[in-house]
Amino acid sequence: MTTPLFESTIKSLPLLGRGKVRDIYAVDADKLLIVTSDRLSAFDVILPNPIPDKGRVLIAMANFWFDKLGHIIPNQLTGIDPETVVAADERDQVRGRALVVKRLKPLPIEAVVRGYVIGGGWKDYQETGAICGIALPPGLKQAAKLPAPIFTPSSKAEAGAHDENISFAQAQADCDAQLASALAGTGKTGAGLAEEARQAALALYTEAADYAAGRGIIIADTKFEFGIDAAGTLHLIDEALTPDSSRFWPADSYREGISPPSYDKQYVRDYLETLDWNKQAPGPSLPADVIERTADKYREAFTRLTGQHLA
Repeated sequence: MTTPLFESTIKSLPLLGRGKVRDIYAVDADKLLIVTSDRLSAFDVILPNPIPDKGRVLIAMANFWFDKLGHIIPNQLTGIDPETVVAADERDQVRGRALVVKRLKPLPIEAVVRGYVIGGGWKDYQETGAICGIALPPGLKQAAKLPAPIFTPSSKAEAGAHDENISFAQAQADCDAQLASALAGTGKTGAGLAEEARQAALALYTEAADYAAGRGIIIADTKFEFGIDAAGTLHLIDEALTPDSSRFWPADSYREGISPPSYDKQYVRDYLETLDWNKQAPGPSLPADVIERTADKYREAFTRLTGQHLA
Protein backbone atom coordinates (compact mmCIF):
# COMPACT_ATOMS: atom_id res chain seq x y z
CA MET A 1 0.00 0.00 0.00
CA THR A 2 1.33 3.44 -0.93
CA THR A 3 0.65 6.81 0.67
CA PRO A 4 -2.82 7.92 -0.51
CA LEU A 5 -2.95 10.83 -2.95
CA PHE A 6 -5.95 13.10 -2.54
CA GLU A 7 -4.80 15.70 -5.08
CA SER A 8 -1.78 15.90 -7.34
CA THR A 9 0.41 19.00 -7.36
CA ILE A 10 2.31 18.78 -10.65
CA LYS A 11 4.02 22.13 -11.31
CA SER A 12 6.04 21.16 -14.37
CA LEU A 13 2.93 20.91 -16.59
CA PRO A 14 -0.11 23.18 -16.99
CA LEU A 15 -3.15 21.97 -15.04
CA LEU A 16 -6.21 21.82 -17.28
CA GLY A 17 -8.76 20.68 -14.72
CA ARG A 18 -9.73 18.34 -11.93
CA GLY A 19 -12.60 15.87 -12.08
CA LYS A 20 -14.09 13.84 -9.27
CA VAL A 21 -11.12 11.47 -9.39
CA ARG A 22 -8.71 12.58 -12.13
CA ASP A 23 -6.38 15.55 -12.49
CA ILE A 24 -5.64 16.51 -16.10
CA TYR A 25 -2.45 18.22 -17.30
CA ALA A 26 -1.26 19.30 -20.73
CA VAL A 27 1.88 17.56 -21.97
CA ASP A 28 1.84 19.23 -25.39
CA ALA A 29 -0.62 19.99 -28.17
CA ASP A 30 -1.25 16.30 -28.82
CA LYS A 31 -1.00 14.62 -25.40
CA LEU A 32 -2.40 14.84 -21.88
CA LEU A 33 -1.24 13.51 -18.53
CA ILE A 34 -4.10 11.96 -16.55
CA VAL A 35 -3.35 11.43 -12.85
CA THR A 36 -5.83 9.15 -11.07
CA SER A 37 -6.09 10.22 -7.44
CA ASP A 38 -7.46 8.27 -4.48
CA ARG A 39 -10.45 10.60 -4.20
CA LEU A 40 -13.86 9.01 -3.85
CA SER A 41 -17.19 10.60 -4.65
CA ALA A 42 -20.62 9.46 -3.54
CA PHE A 43 -23.92 11.02 -4.55
CA ASP A 44 -21.82 13.35 -6.75
CA VAL A 45 -19.98 14.76 -3.73
CA ILE A 46 -16.22 14.31 -3.30
CA LEU A 47 -15.58 12.91 0.17
CA PRO A 48 -12.71 14.25 2.32
CA ASN A 49 -10.95 10.91 2.83
CA PRO A 50 -8.83 9.28 0.11
CA ILE A 51 -9.11 5.51 -0.33
CA PRO A 52 -5.63 3.89 -0.22
CA ASP A 53 -4.56 2.30 -3.53
CA LYS A 54 -7.82 3.23 -5.27
CA GLY A 55 -6.14 5.23 -8.03
CA ARG A 56 -3.53 2.54 -8.61
CA VAL A 57 -6.25 -0.11 -8.87
CA LEU A 58 -8.22 1.97 -11.38
CA ILE A 59 -5.18 2.53 -13.60
CA ALA A 60 -4.00 -1.09 -13.41
CA MET A 61 -7.47 -2.42 -14.20
CA ALA A 62 -8.08 0.04 -17.03
CA ASN A 63 -4.70 -0.88 -18.56
CA PHE A 64 -5.63 -4.55 -18.30
CA TRP A 65 -8.83 -3.97 -20.26
CA PHE A 66 -7.24 -1.58 -22.78
CA ASP A 67 -4.78 -4.35 -23.62
CA LYS A 68 -7.36 -7.15 -23.64
CA LEU A 69 -9.94 -5.32 -25.73
CA GLY A 70 -7.64 -3.35 -28.01
CA HIS A 71 -8.66 -5.42 -31.03
CA ILE A 72 -12.23 -4.07 -30.84
CA ILE A 73 -11.48 -0.34 -31.03
CA PRO A 74 -8.44 1.97 -30.82
CA ASN A 75 -7.84 3.57 -27.42
CA GLN A 76 -6.25 6.66 -25.95
CA LEU A 77 -2.93 5.12 -24.86
CA THR A 78 0.39 6.46 -26.18
CA GLY A 79 2.74 4.04 -24.42
CA ILE A 80 4.71 6.96 -22.96
CA ASP A 81 5.89 6.48 -19.37
CA PRO A 82 4.25 9.22 -17.22
CA GLU A 83 7.42 9.55 -15.17
CA THR A 84 9.23 10.88 -18.25
CA VAL A 85 6.96 13.92 -18.70
CA VAL A 86 7.13 15.39 -15.17
CA ALA A 87 9.95 16.78 -13.03
CA ALA A 88 12.10 14.32 -11.10
CA ASP A 89 10.61 15.34 -7.74
CA GLU A 90 7.08 14.77 -9.09
CA ARG A 91 7.53 11.19 -10.27
CA ASP A 92 6.16 9.68 -7.07
CA GLN A 93 2.84 11.44 -7.77
CA VAL A 94 2.40 9.68 -11.11
CA ARG A 95 4.05 6.31 -10.45
CA GLY A 96 1.49 3.56 -11.00
CA ARG A 97 -1.45 5.97 -11.13
CA ALA A 98 -1.13 8.02 -14.32
CA LEU A 99 -1.35 7.73 -18.10
CA VAL A 100 -0.04 9.83 -20.96
CA VAL A 101 -2.89 9.79 -23.47
CA LYS A 102 -3.77 11.22 -26.87
CA ARG A 103 -5.66 14.50 -26.92
CA LEU A 104 -9.01 13.51 -28.42
CA LYS A 105 -12.37 15.23 -28.81
CA PRO A 106 -14.84 13.52 -26.43
CA LEU A 107 -18.29 12.51 -27.59
CA PRO A 108 -20.92 14.45 -25.61
CA ILE A 109 -22.53 11.27 -24.26
CA GLU A 110 -21.87 8.57 -21.70
CA ALA A 111 -22.10 5.16 -23.37
CA VAL A 112 -23.87 2.98 -20.81
CA VAL A 113 -24.41 -0.75 -21.36
CA ARG A 114 -26.71 -2.73 -19.07
CA GLY A 115 -26.77 -6.50 -18.81
CA TYR A 116 -28.95 -6.72 -15.70
CA VAL A 117 -31.95 -4.88 -14.24
CA ILE A 118 -30.53 -2.92 -11.32
CA GLY A 119 -30.10 0.60 -9.95
CA GLY A 120 -31.85 3.34 -11.89
CA GLY A 121 -32.73 0.81 -14.56
CA TRP A 122 -34.71 -1.23 -12.02
CA LYS A 123 -36.64 1.86 -10.93
CA ASP A 124 -37.33 2.74 -14.55
CA TYR A 125 -38.49 -0.81 -15.32
CA GLN A 126 -40.83 -0.89 -12.30
CA GLU A 127 -42.47 2.34 -13.42
CA THR A 128 -42.60 1.84 -17.18
CA GLY A 129 -41.77 -1.77 -18.06
CA ALA A 130 -38.81 -0.38 -19.99
CA ILE A 131 -35.32 1.00 -19.40
CA CYS A 132 -34.63 4.30 -21.14
CA GLY A 133 -37.54 3.61 -23.46
CA ILE A 134 -36.35 0.11 -24.41
CA ALA A 135 -39.24 -2.26 -23.74
CA LEU A 136 -38.38 -5.37 -21.73
CA PRO A 137 -40.25 -8.60 -20.95
CA PRO A 138 -42.78 -8.34 -18.12
CA GLY A 139 -42.19 -9.95 -14.73
CA LEU A 140 -38.43 -9.41 -14.42
CA LYS A 141 -37.12 -9.39 -10.86
CA GLN A 142 -34.55 -7.01 -9.43
CA ALA A 143 -31.04 -7.95 -10.65
CA ALA A 144 -32.45 -10.23 -13.37
CA LYS A 145 -30.24 -10.82 -16.38
CA LEU A 146 -31.58 -9.13 -19.51
CA PRO A 147 -32.29 -11.23 -22.62
CA ALA A 148 -29.44 -9.30 -24.27
CA PRO A 149 -27.33 -6.30 -23.21
CA ILE A 150 -28.87 -2.91 -24.00
CA PHE A 151 -27.27 0.44 -24.81
CA THR A 152 -28.73 3.27 -22.72
CA PRO A 153 -26.82 6.52 -23.30
CA SER A 154 -26.87 9.49 -20.97
CA SER A 155 -25.94 13.13 -21.26
CA LYS A 156 -22.76 14.41 -19.65
CA ALA A 157 -23.67 16.57 -16.69
CA GLU A 158 -21.72 19.54 -15.44
CA ALA A 159 -19.65 19.02 -12.29
CA GLY A 160 -21.88 18.38 -9.29
CA ALA A 161 -24.93 17.52 -11.40
CA HIS A 162 -26.39 14.16 -12.38
CA ASP A 163 -26.15 12.61 -15.83
CA GLU A 164 -29.57 12.29 -17.47
CA ASN A 165 -30.70 9.24 -19.42
CA ILE A 166 -31.48 10.07 -23.04
CA SER A 167 -32.83 8.18 -26.03
CA PHE A 168 -30.47 6.95 -28.71
CA ALA A 169 -32.06 9.42 -31.13
CA GLN A 170 -31.20 12.23 -28.70
CA ALA A 171 -27.65 10.89 -28.39
CA GLN A 172 -27.32 11.06 -32.18
CA ALA A 173 -28.72 14.59 -32.25
CA ASP A 174 -26.32 15.73 -29.49
CA CYS A 175 -23.36 14.23 -31.34
CA ASP A 176 -24.45 15.89 -34.57
CA ALA A 177 -24.78 19.27 -32.87
CA GLN A 178 -21.57 19.21 -30.86
CA LEU A 179 -19.20 17.42 -33.24
CA ALA A 180 -20.11 19.14 -36.52
CA SER A 181 -17.08 21.44 -36.62
CA ALA A 182 -14.67 18.71 -35.49
CA LEU A 183 -15.93 16.38 -38.23
CA ALA A 184 -15.82 18.93 -41.06
CA GLY A 185 -14.00 17.42 -44.00
CA THR A 186 -13.88 13.89 -42.55
CA GLY A 187 -16.98 12.57 -44.30
CA LYS A 188 -18.37 11.48 -40.94
CA THR A 189 -21.41 12.60 -38.96
CA GLY A 190 -22.13 12.81 -35.27
CA ALA A 191 -25.09 10.49 -35.69
CA GLY A 192 -22.89 7.95 -37.41
CA LEU A 193 -20.34 8.16 -34.60
CA ALA A 194 -23.08 7.62 -32.03
CA GLU A 195 -23.95 4.39 -33.86
CA GLU A 196 -20.26 3.41 -33.93
CA ALA A 197 -20.09 4.08 -30.18
CA ARG A 198 -23.18 1.94 -29.56
CA GLN A 199 -21.76 -1.01 -31.49
CA ALA A 200 -18.34 -0.66 -29.85
CA ALA A 201 -19.81 -0.37 -26.34
CA LEU A 202 -21.92 -3.50 -26.79
CA ALA A 203 -18.96 -5.43 -28.18
CA LEU A 204 -16.66 -4.28 -25.36
CA TYR A 205 -19.22 -5.15 -22.69
CA THR A 206 -20.02 -8.57 -24.17
CA GLU A 207 -16.41 -9.69 -24.38
CA ALA A 208 -15.53 -8.29 -20.97
CA ALA A 209 -18.59 -9.83 -19.31
CA ASP A 210 -17.81 -13.24 -20.79
CA TYR A 211 -14.23 -13.04 -19.54
CA ALA A 212 -15.25 -11.81 -16.07
CA ALA A 213 -17.80 -14.61 -15.71
CA GLY A 214 -14.93 -17.07 -15.97
CA ARG A 215 -13.26 -15.25 -13.07
CA GLY A 216 -16.36 -15.43 -10.86
CA ILE A 217 -17.47 -11.84 -11.41
CA ILE A 218 -20.68 -10.57 -13.02
CA ILE A 219 -20.45 -7.20 -14.79
CA ALA A 220 -23.99 -5.97 -14.30
CA ASP A 221 -23.52 -2.71 -16.19
CA THR A 222 -20.77 -0.33 -17.21
CA LYS A 223 -20.10 3.08 -18.68
CA PHE A 224 -17.71 3.87 -21.52
CA GLU A 225 -16.52 7.16 -22.95
CA PHE A 226 -15.37 7.69 -26.51
CA GLY A 227 -13.46 10.41 -28.34
CA ILE A 228 -12.35 11.14 -31.88
CA ASP A 229 -9.09 12.20 -33.49
CA ALA A 230 -8.67 14.73 -36.28
CA ALA A 231 -9.74 12.12 -38.85
CA GLY A 232 -12.94 11.35 -36.95
CA THR A 233 -11.72 7.91 -35.86
CA LEU A 234 -13.47 6.69 -32.74
CA HIS A 235 -11.30 5.82 -29.70
CA LEU A 236 -12.03 4.40 -26.26
CA ILE A 237 -10.98 7.05 -23.69
CA ASP A 238 -11.13 7.82 -19.97
CA GLU A 239 -11.26 4.55 -17.99
CA ALA A 240 -12.75 1.20 -18.88
CA LEU A 241 -14.49 -1.50 -16.85
CA THR A 242 -13.27 -0.44 -13.41
CA PRO A 243 -15.20 -0.50 -10.11
CA ASP A 244 -15.81 3.24 -10.56
CA SER A 245 -17.37 2.90 -14.01
CA SER A 246 -19.03 -0.50 -13.61
CA ARG A 247 -21.15 -2.58 -11.27
CA PHE A 248 -19.24 -5.79 -10.40
CA TRP A 249 -20.98 -8.58 -8.48
CA PRO A 250 -19.34 -11.71 -7.03
CA ALA A 251 -21.06 -14.55 -8.89
CA ASP A 252 -21.12 -16.80 -5.83
CA SER A 253 -23.43 -14.43 -3.92
CA TYR A 254 -25.65 -13.39 -6.83
CA ARG A 255 -29.35 -14.13 -6.92
CA GLU A 256 -32.41 -12.45 -8.37
CA GLY A 257 -34.74 -10.41 -6.21
CA ILE A 258 -32.10 -8.51 -4.24
CA SER A 259 -29.43 -5.91 -4.93
CA PRO A 260 -26.30 -8.09 -4.81
CA PRO A 261 -23.14 -6.99 -2.98
CA SER A 262 -20.73 -5.23 -5.29
CA TYR A 263 -17.05 -4.47 -5.76
CA ASP A 264 -17.35 -0.71 -5.77
CA LYS A 265 -18.15 2.20 -3.50
CA GLN A 266 -21.55 0.76 -2.57
CA TYR A 267 -20.10 -0.02 0.87
CA VAL A 268 -19.49 3.72 1.32
CA ARG A 269 -22.93 4.63 -0.03
CA ASP A 270 -24.57 2.20 2.41
CA TYR A 271 -22.67 3.78 5.31
CA LEU A 272 -23.59 7.31 4.20
CA GLU A 273 -27.27 6.34 4.04
CA THR A 274 -27.14 5.72 7.81
CA LEU A 275 -26.09 9.34 8.47
CA ASP A 276 -28.12 12.49 8.83
CA TRP A 277 -26.52 14.03 5.74
CA ASN A 278 -28.33 15.92 2.99
CA LYS A 279 -26.02 14.58 0.24
CA GLN A 280 -24.68 18.07 -0.41
CA ALA A 281 -21.06 19.24 -0.16
CA PRO A 282 -19.11 19.08 2.02
CA GLY A 283 -19.23 15.32 2.44
CA PRO A 284 -18.77 13.70 5.85
CA SER A 285 -15.52 12.08 6.96
CA LEU A 286 -15.39 8.30 6.77
CA PRO A 287 -14.43 6.04 9.68
CA ALA A 288 -11.17 4.11 9.36
CA ASP A 289 -12.94 0.76 9.02
CA VAL A 290 -15.13 2.02 6.14
CA ILE A 291 -12.04 3.37 4.35
CA GLU A 292 -10.15 0.10 4.73
CA ARG A 293 -13.11 -2.11 3.77
CA THR A 294 -13.60 -0.02 0.64
CA ALA A 295 -9.90 -0.19 -0.25
CA ASP A 296 -10.03 -3.97 0.19
CA LYS A 297 -13.00 -4.19 -2.19
CA TYR A 298 -11.10 -2.35 -4.92
CA ARG A 299 -8.00 -4.52 -4.48
CA GLU A 300 -10.05 -7.72 -4.43
CA ALA A 301 -11.86 -6.78 -7.64
CA PHE A 302 -8.53 -6.27 -9.40
CA THR A 303 -7.06 -9.54 -8.16
CA ARG A 304 -10.14 -11.62 -8.97
CA LEU A 305 -10.47 -10.19 -12.45
CA THR A 306 -6.83 -10.24 -13.50
CA GLY A 307 -5.30 -12.98 -11.35
CA GLN A 308 -2.63 -10.44 -10.40
CA HIS A 309 -1.81 -8.59 -7.18
CA LEU A 310 -1.28 -4.86 -7.13
CA ALA A 311 2.44 -4.14 -7.45
